[in-house]
Amino acid sequence: MKRIAVLTSGGDAPGMNANVRAVVRTGRHFGLEVFGVIGGYAGLIEGKFITLDTPQTANIIAKGGTILKTSRSKEFMQPGGRMAAINKLKNAGIEALVACGGDGTFRGAHALWLEHKFPIVGTPGTIDNDLFGTDYTIGYDTAINTCAEAIDKIRDTAESHGRVFIIEVMGRHAGFIAMDVGVSCGAEFIAVPETVTNTDILYQRILENGKNKRTIVIVGEGDELGDAQQLSLLLKEKYDISSHVTILGHIQRGGSPTVRDRVLASRLGVEAVKALLNGKTDVMVGEINHQIVYTPFEETWMRRKPLREYLIELSDILV
Repeated sequence: MKRIAVLTSGGDAPGMNANVRAVVRTGRHFGLEVFGVIGGYAGLIEGKFITLDTPQTANIIAKGGTILKTSRSKEFMQPGGRMAAINKLKNAGIEALVACGGDGTFRGAHALWLEHKFPIVGTPGTIDNDLFGTDYTIGYDTAINTCAEAIDKIRDTAESHGRVFIIEVMGRHAGFIAMDVGVSCGAEFIAVPETVTNTDILYQRILENGKNKRTIVIVGEGDELGDAQQLSLLLKEKYDISSHVTILGHIQRGGSPTVRDRVLASRLGVEAVKALLNGKTDVMVGEINHQIVYTPFEETWMRRKPLREYLIELSDILV
């Protein structure tokens, strides 16, 4: 193996640049030529490759987002798009690929392996922390710290005015962000997709707090009752409780990665290159109990990653 490439795909996550940097420097350490793919799978189809070396990856470890850009490519979801991508890779002499992203990225990577047997290894880059096969995903720690900082500021206003604030965080199918920030910020109620949201309990907690006291409610966007706006309407219609809604949105994806995310992204980038050199493919490199593990791509989205039971218990006891 002489040439490899690295790409970032799907939603961006803090730490992706640290991951790219680690792939490049590890590749160079082992005598490989490393290319970056500009624009995720769309860039792969178009053959947008750039040579990456130490100078190109200097000082990017602290940057948010991704210097390689990202996209969601409908064309790559089709066999013809993947064939076009393979042709571009072969024409450039690239022999293997590291793909950093979430479940959509890994579905595309798995299809590329099944159809063309092209060596490919994934690193988990998503703030949702919803991939099976790793304790934490790249970007998650930064996202929850960003949320906590914002919620602490909202709490000051809620305390001053004695109001109910419903704060929506990301997590379409998983409540990891909502649960962690809810517990760490002292929320009175946390609604996540993994548990049944009982609005009667929420109403009782608002009453126990006192109508002129602040109440902080954290909602994961994938909750079965709906988003923060829908929960606010339900509180008004069912209990005549007024509330203010804040949707943190894409602020959660931005910013300089935390030390924890930089170290995790760096370690997984190194191990991804070593995995390719050792003949591994069609797997995600993850970290469980501080040990490197390799999980088949299909398992990363087919096996649901459960919320830790102690977090659910904490949310019940401490609110």
